[in-house]
Amino acid sequence: MLMAPSCLKRSMSKSILYSASPLLASRTPVWRSKLIVAGVAVAFAGLAGRAAYVQVFDNAFFQRQGEVRFARTLELPANRGRILDRNGLILASSVVAPSIWAIPEDVDASRAQLTELARLLEMPLASVMKKLGDDDKTFVWLQRQVDEPVAQKIAALGIKGIYQRKEYKRQYPEGETLAHVVGFTNVENNGQEGMELAFNKDLAGHAGSRRVIKDRLGRVVEDMGEQVPPIDGRDLQLSIDSRMQFFAYQKLRDAVVLNKANAGSVVVLDTVTGEVLAMANYPSYVPDKRQNLTGSQLRNRALTDTFEPGSVMKAFTVGLALDSNRVQPLTPIQTAPGRLQLAGSTIRDAHPNGVLTVQQVLQKSSNVGTVKLAMQIEPREMWETFSLAGFGQKPQLAFPGVVSGRLRPYKTWKPIEQATMAYGYGLSASLFQIARAYTVFGHAGEVIPATLIKTSEPAVGVPVFSAGTAAEMRKMLQMAAGPGGTGTKAQTVGYTVGGKSGTAY
Repeated sequence: MLMAPSCLKRSMSKSILYSASPLLASRTPVWRSKLIVAGVAVAFAGLAGRAAYVQVFDNAFFQRQGEVRFARTLELPANRGRILDRNGLILASSVVAPSIWAIPEDVDASRAQLTELARLLEMPLASVMKKLGDDDKTFVWLQRQVDEPVAQKIAALGIKGIYQRKEYKRQYPEGETLAHVVGFTNVENNGQEGMELAFNKDLAGHAGSRRVIKDRLGRVVEDMGEQVPPIDGRDLQLSIDSRMQFFAYQKLRDAVVLNKANAGSVVVLDTVTGEVLAMANYPSYVPDKRQNLTGSQLRNRALTDTFEPGSVMKAFTVGLALDSNRVQPLTPIQTAPGRLQLAGSTIRDAHPNGVLTVQQVLQKSSNVGTVKLAMQIEPREMWETFSLAGFGQKPQLAFPGVVSGRLRPYKTWKPIEQATMAYGYGLSASLFQIARAYTVFGHAGEVIPATLIKTSEPAVGVPVFSAGTAAEMRKMLQMAAGPGGTGTKAQTVGYTVGGKSGTAY
């Protein structure tokens, strides 16, 4: 007889007696129950101890791991100090310039949005796409330091994964006129040339910091601890007079172009305070547009380039001869026939002059007359005078790249070398060294320290000549720049001009 499954199931359940099972009928030992309970208690105690250890007693490691994943220290950039001229005119300042960055893996934009983004960044669309496709999926710079209006337009696009960071960039209102003095900074706002580099520590200030927790999208969700505010950099006021600088640069540029020269420099010093009122070089560059620049355009030639000074050194040779009482201003010197044989070499004048007074030797720039004066002077005396005037010595000027020039020790001089050095050959100097050395004649016989920082205190100089000798030399330098002299083109309306022409090879 066949039975339905449901009936069979009811019949089997009635036939099984669970109480008759030997497993259920046997008594469980008490120790086993206690062991299981004890094991569970120990496990809970272990978990509780571990939790206490992790969260209370030694939680530093785990906190660090958590912070590595979510906590960030944001730098709060300091505003770089301004550079001003002596009258307070701004020569360099910082303006807000946001930088655009992205989390490539989070960027969600249509092609039209990316095309507009590339246009605003002035980049090819392919370059933007390449940056967003880099290996680093969590961070990439798209453009550093864009203009504020551009940053606002980019923000208005509302592209997910594109962010901005507040930064500063430098502006240089005077442009190429003062480029070699002021210098410039890099994209990180660190000085690279000129006064920006020389005083970078003072101008930069100290960045602040802000400790925050960020989510995976880079958004700040919570502040951690106190914020350290940034300390802005100090302003720097130069001795430069921007108006004088402008005219110096303009006239220099015109002269270089007119004479088809490779380059030129101008240095203007105040002979009372030692302040540099103007320092111009041509060719120059625009500090915030430095693409395709060469080293010859970047360097401050007035400080870094040396050459043989030529006849400008005759003023120091004549001054030493006067100061040592070997001659007087009207002492006659025979220069005929316009040439002089010395140690197998011939020294010549540009034009034969016959008998000249010491004043006229300088006025006419006679090589023969200068050498005859030099031959009365001991090499040691000449070397000491040149050294005191700053030749062969590195100027103590807070500026990068300042050079010392070359003045060999007097013990190695041969007579012909002493003769040629008397009128400016066989030694080298920068234009700045020559300009500073000439403060001897404008500051009562003392050479004074020069500075690019504004000061109102009279400079304390190093004596080279007596005040009387310096006064006599000023008269002679006026003759050299006046009628019958070699520097007549130096004359100008409204000023008394004195100086000495010089030819360098």
